[in-house]
Amino acid sequence: GISPWQGLLGNSCPPRKRPLRTFFGVAGKKDATAADPEQSAAGEVTGAPRLKTANKMVPSSSVPASGPTQGLSTRPCGLRDTLVKSLLKQKESSYTHLQNFRFFVGTYNVNGQSPRGSLRPWLSQDGEPPDIYCVGFQELDLSKEAFFFNDTPKEEEWFKAVTESLHPGAKYAKGNKGGVAIRFQFHNSTVCVVNAHLAAHPEEYERRNQEVRDICARMQFHPLEPGCPLLAIKEHDVVLWLGDLNYRLEEQDMERVKKLIQTQDFQALHQHDQLKIQREAKLVFEGFQEGEISFQPTYKYNPGSDDWDDSAECRVPAWCDRILWSGKTVSLLSYQSHMALKNSDHKPVSAIFDVGVKVVDKKSYCKAFEGIVRSLDKMENASIPSVTLSKREFLFKDVKYLQLQVESFTISNGPVPCQFEFISKPNEDAYCKPWLIAKPSKGFLMPDSEVVIALELCVNKSTATALNSGEDKLEDILVLHLDRGKDYFLSVSGNYLPSCFGCPIQTLCYMKEPIREMLPEAIRELTLMPLLTDDAFWEEKPLDVPKELWMMVDLLCRSACHQEGLFQQPGLRPEFEQIRDWLDTGTLDVLGPVASNHSVAEALLLFLESLPEPVVCYKSYRSSLECANSYEMSSQVISMLPKCHQNVFHYLVAFLRELLKHTGKNHLDVNVLAGPNPSSIPEGGQTITAKGNCHNCKRWKQ
Repeated sequence: GISPWQGLLGNSCPPRKRPLRTFFGVAGKKDATAADPEQSAAGEVTGAPRLKTANKMVPSSSVPASGPTQGLSTRPCGLRDTLVKSLLKQKESSYTHLQNFRFFVGTYNVNGQSPRGSLRPWLSQDGEPPDIYCVGFQELDLSKEAFFFNDTPKEEEWFKAVTESLHPGAKYAKGNKGGVAIRFQFHNSTVCVVNAHLAAHPEEYERRNQEVRDICARMQFHPLEPGCPLLAIKEHDVVLWLGDLNYRLEEQDMERVKKLIQTQDFQALHQHDQLKIQREAKLVFEGFQEGEISFQPTYKYNPGSDDWDDSAECRVPAWCDRILWSGKTVSLLSYQSHMALKNSDHKPVSAIFDVGVKVVDKKSYCKAFEGIVRSLDKMENASIPSVTLSKREFLFKDVKYLQLQVESFTISNGPVPCQFEFISKPNEDAYCKPWLIAKPSKGFLMPDSEVVIALELCVNKSTATALNSGEDKLEDILVLHLDRGKDYFLSVSGNYLPSCFGCPIQTLCYMKEPIREMLPEAIRELTLMPLLTDDAFWEEKPLDVPKELWMMVDLLCRSACHQEGLFQQPGLRPEFEQIRDWLDTGTLDVLGPVASNHSVAEALLLFLESLPEPVVCYKSYRSSLECANSYEMSSQVISMLPKCHQNVFHYLVAFLRELLKHTGKNHLDVNVLAGPNPSSIPEGGQTITAKGNCHNCKRWKQ
């Protein structure tokens, strides 16, 4: 199954268990003639191309992309071309006009069911065919196979059902995207369609809000033109957001809800809708709009009927399935559910929009282009670009593991256009150390314009060990280079608070005190000492396992053995930061009350992932795989590990066995525990993927 948040940058978003698909089509009508494809970061075509003729249905990837704007664009190959492109964008209104195109947007949570009957009551409701279909599904396949494999036979079933139910008045090029977002250029307008399936249960509205923010922050697209920055969702003229958003009614009695539905007092009922409440509080979907809801809740029904859920769970009806949009040229024509389809415990929802699309007039475009070129010819001279920096020295105080800090400064340009870029120093591969990044790291400035540069500092698993030991320090010099101009030097410094995250197992076993209470010289000595196979070499007897590991495992053993979804549901960032500080400062002998067992489990995964030497050491990796099918030989491999690594291995295996004793309640099995355990605590706006640190997963299963 495909995660609804597995963005177009691969494993950049939290995983989900429900397969999700988006189908996309462009009408073969004479007006729908300019949709250029765009490529995602994974290299796949994410938009449907233009069709000159549409006598038969064809996959979008087999149609060559073309269109009026494609022949008019210029390839960026330097400062001048970048300037031309920027000025053309400013004058866009002089060579384009708005033309309305009809968009059909639909969402349907099918609850793992196969299609039964035609989908035309949903997809072909109007007399006139739309120009573009955007159709998203959730819970396409709920089988375990769909979770572990990137394919499902039900995808073809629903794809066929959609194909056969499109409006008979036009033919469509169709494309099936395995991700959750599609972006494309239609004439001179950019459109992004997002299909999302958010967290379930009434009390999880804050997690749903966070998931929407994560999607917007982490999903990015590669533009077709080389050298251009990645595009975010909100950087489009039109954004259409659909899916099972799972927002519920706030603390409503079942009978009162049913009575309001029966009297069709949807306005009174909608006042208790979580999405409405959260949007009005500006906590989610800022800048988006939603049409007036004049249809009854779309969830939860007994499959095959229009009767409300009468199972033991007896879910309160709610408008889970929604369609929102952003864009100045979008007009909503209709917003409705479709009671005729009864396959699922959800009802499908559709919205029809008129979208004003910027269509290029070739003559006006050429006139604007020639005028810009003439003005540039007059403006270009031998002037050297020069800028002013608002700040050149940056101090980051008390930096902690996986806690982002940001310092900003402004580049103010003079009268000459300039291209700027941070460049690497002599004998160095990157422009900065790995714990630092500049956003943006390069760009273009118009005369007398400004840009704000953010310096983001975040210590992660790859940089923490050297900072703990003192081999590296938070010190760097950045070189800001101007094309045809001079260089500017920026000083970056700070202090890092040592953390157990990123420390070797052996080091932690010899640390009897919290790491923050130890002298830097002692931390350095313990971190840099060679990995010992015999504890007798050291005068002081070490702990059997790191105290930090014991604190987390002990808490999970006492309070989380019955926890459903352990190691599968992500924790919350503030709780992880609290757990990290407890482990590093030893302010409590044991972890205090934490709101979520999932946050403790995620902290454990991040701890294991941060180890510079895994539990099963790198040098034993190959032999551990070769011996995986033999208990005796595997035991021999483990016996050859350093004593502290042996202890941690046996301790973790005992913990996993304890969890499996309660599989009836926590629903864990050997496949889940032995496979990768994803973690999603953001690392400087990105996602960390924390995996179990024992290479010998087959032994864990036993």
